[in-house]
Amino acid sequence: MFAYNEEKLRELSEKSLSLSLQKGATAAEVDVYESVGQELGVRLLEVEKIEYQQDTCLNVTVFVGQRKGFAATADFSAESIERTVEAALDIARYTAEDSCAGLADKELMAKEIHDLDLYHESSFSLEDARIMAMRCEDAALSFDKRISNSDGASVSYDYSQAVYANTHGFVAYDRRTRYNTSCILLAQDDAGMQRDYWSDTTRAVSDLLSPEEIGKIAAERTISRLSPRRLPTGKYPVLFDRLVSGSLIGHLTHGLSGGVLYRKSSFLCDSLGKNIFPDFVCLREEPHLKRTFATTYYDDEGVATYPHDIVRNGEIASYFLSSYSARKLGMKTTANAGGIHHLTLNPTVATQQELLQKMGTGLLVTELMGQGVNILTGDYSRGASGFWVENGEIAYPVEEVTIALTLPQIFATVVGIADDAILHSSHRVGSILIEQMTVAGK
Repeated sequence: MFAYNEEKLRELSEKSLSLSLQKGATAAEVDVYESVGQELGVRLLEVEKIEYQQDTCLNVTVFVGQRKGFAATADFSAESIERTVEAALDIARYTAEDSCAGLADKELMAKEIHDLDLYHESSFSLEDARIMAMRCEDAALSFDKRISNSDGASVSYDYSQAVYANTHGFVAYDRRTRYNTSCILLAQDDAGMQRDYWSDTTRAVSDLLSPEEIGKIAAERTISRLSPRRLPTGKYPVLFDRLVSGSLIGHLTHGLSGGVLYRKSSFLCDSLGKNIFPDFVCLREEPHLKRTFATTYYDDEGVATYPHDIVRNGEIASYFLSSYSARKLGMKTTANAGGIHHLTLNPTVATQQELLQKMGTGLLVTELMGQGVNILTGDYSRGASGFWVENGEIAYPVEEVTIALTLPQIFATVVGIADDAILHSSHRVGSILIEQMTVAGK
């Protein structure tokens, strides 16, 4: 499957570090990566595309004192690696000193790295993928005569492996698999055409929803959007469906990330210890969950990750910091170099239906459009579509509306959270009910 084995990747990382020190670096780190994958797509029950990918990359970061240089190559030959190291050193020598530059502190390196059950190689042939995609689209197209067309069904897999090493003596090997099935449909009635989809992504192919189930869900979602209406402008309760609720948490995590914090470009600067949410809201980073996404025992600097609260009883309990942003802020890294690990938002009710009943009348948002979010000021305004809800029941589909409020007001007026998070997702965030937002319609 892979062109290189673990031993070879470790050898390449060791050689890169050794060359860096020999040629004048005072410290260095290297990431050696390989991925292979395949995607097959069908449209109207005919194979439309077959794509293969195989990528390799070796990234070298060197430090000359507190000057930093970076270079990368996809060629793993000895000559190419030497040129890459030299290029990184040349950049470092012409870069201004930065008092916060350098590897993460040695004592923070991960000491224990256990198997997170992230790699499940399968004898997954092109014919297997074709049959799965055909079954998925066939189930979707035969679901309802109003399904008028298809953007296709696709089945893909991706296998990846990587070694991260630095001159502290830290070295770790990691490998992961990812399988996906998706279907995109179009439906039409006298009022016009609508488009929707469904997909599933897992670590093991055996964990995927059946192709028929994915096709059925895609069809149901597409049919449900037919004959949408517009709403009169007003202030209404808004329920963010589980497909879009994660974006609210994404704006929170962006605002709590070290890069925007030390640049003073976040509305959440100096928010540690402050109540941003109601007391019942708790958000936790769980980086060691097995067989899921965004989990790891070490971050991109080799720092040991650990479970901890981000929001505790409504209060901001932690930022997301790399060693660099932590030094900028005079704080300690939170092991978030390279990104945020698996987040879990505590639910307050079991189902979305309970939140619909609690809301009574209002807007259920299932899709968001546009980029109208300002992390500096916290202003929030985005295009949306979804469903109008009356007496706790979905009444009709809605489109061409804009929802607006500030992020601090949104966070402060969370009413409830459902335990309906998408199972195979990077973060476990269910539907979120907001007390009231401005909805601009007709």
